[in-house]
Amino acid sequence: MGFMRVVLAIVRLLLAATFGVAGVAKLADPGGSRQSTIDFGVPVFLARVVALLLPLAELGCAAALIPVSSAWWGACGALALLVLFIAGIGVSLARGRRPNCHCFGQLHSSPIGWRTLARNAVLSGMAALVVWQGPENSGGSAVAWVGGLSGHEGLVAAIAVLAVFELWMFAAMLRQNGRLMLRLEAVEAKLGISAEAPAPGLPVNSPAPGFSLVGLDGGTVTLDMLRDGGKPLLLVFTEPGCSACDALLPELAHWQEDHAERLTIVPITRGGAEANRARMAEHEVQNVLLQTGGEPANAYRAASTPSAVLVTEGRVASPLAAGIDGIRALVASAVLPPPVKTGDLAPALRLVDLDGNATDLAPRRGRRMLLLFWNPSCGFCQQMLEDVKKWERNRPEGAPELLVISAGSSEANREQGFRSPVLLDQNFAAGQVFGAGGTPSAVMLDGDGRVASEVGVGAAAVMALAGAAPGKN
Repeated sequence: MGFMRVVLAIVRLLLAATFGVAGVAKLADPGGSRQSTIDFGVPVFLARVVALLLPLAELGCAAALIPVSSAWWGACGALALLVLFIAGIGVSLARGRRPNCHCFGQLHSSPIGWRTLARNAVLSGMAALVVWQGPENSGGSAVAWVGGLSGHEGLVAAIAVLAVFELWMFAAMLRQNGRLMLRLEAVEAKLGISAEAPAPGLPVNSPAPGFSLVGLDGGTVTLDMLRDGGKPLLLVFTEPGCSACDALLPELAHWQEDHAERLTIVPITRGGAEANRARMAEHEVQNVLLQTGGEPANAYRAASTPSAVLVTEGRVASPLAAGIDGIRALVASAVLPPPVKTGDLAPALRLVDLDGNATDLAPRRGRRMLLLFWNPSCGFCQQMLEDVKKWERNRPEGAPELLVISAGSSEANREQGFRSPVLLDQNFAAGQVFGAGGTPSAVMLDGDGRVASEVGVGAAAVMALAGAAPGKN
């Protein structure tokens, strides 16, 4: 058998094995296959038929690829299916959607990506090679080829098959172990057992270490004196020369002013009075205490700056929050207003926009506003992203303004391509206030800044609040 005939025979066997496994796996999981077709855009009323016909077509291609007489037709069918798969995957990725490919049923199901596209491109190239050679030259008979191997060649082939089998078994064991680990984690969570590294700082609910420090005015302040106010304390550890600490100072001043009735914010900084007085006065930061060494910082295990910890009733009430974003999240959770209901005035929450600027979530008087709670990593959000952007481009007359309140990083949210303002809510504090239990969800504010609707959960409910049906803009 010539070299090219051997290559074509191997390619056909590989394609037949791939399509055979894929077809059988899909038939074994009809529910998952049907959902996958819907996720890729197949209408619901056709999903059941497509989910049945697709694995049958794959099995037909697999069967046709093995005999020489039908191999060319099997390769044509395989190539057509693969081109269809590539088109569907490419369109979904271009729209920012990543549904589960469900290519091999329950054996392997994961969100599509460029790796999925590359895998199908390689298989397409293999099928195209068989098609290109023509119906009269689709390779030798696989059965005859195996039967014609010498003893040495047969041993090599057997070893190769055994190696592939071992690799497959190893991959199956890894998947099985992964499922076992997930179940074990669920059991640990139910029993309150955690194998994770302990949170930074002192354990929550442990006694808060006391201290006696000098303020910028020269007076001595102790932890017990700060507790006399009866409010929770936020101890913020900073130091001169720390650029992140300097960037935090304007927000510290705002927080001290905005949340004075609910929270006492106490910056504790290294260095002397002269080194800190000017930098704190520039932003009107109050209640600054000086530590000559690292006594309170060490006692609270604050190894880096800026960092912060919440203290209530003489006990540590939070893990140590490190960095500006962590401190913002801690402040937001500490001053979280009570949940609102329909008819209540929306509270003025302070969130950060995509440029890092702190912004008040204050309703614009006289204008209705739709608050959309979002998460770039939420698959359901990605499925409705194009509908939201179409609505933005062609906003109906009288429709509310849109304000996106999203988790995730600034970069991830910029990639979403919203025209409307986006505010970051990393710990979902605003969502909790408005009663949004997940994403995507939305709530309407009327022209007086009052909550004018129940929370709409899911794409259909969100678009209904916006005054549009999904896909109709």
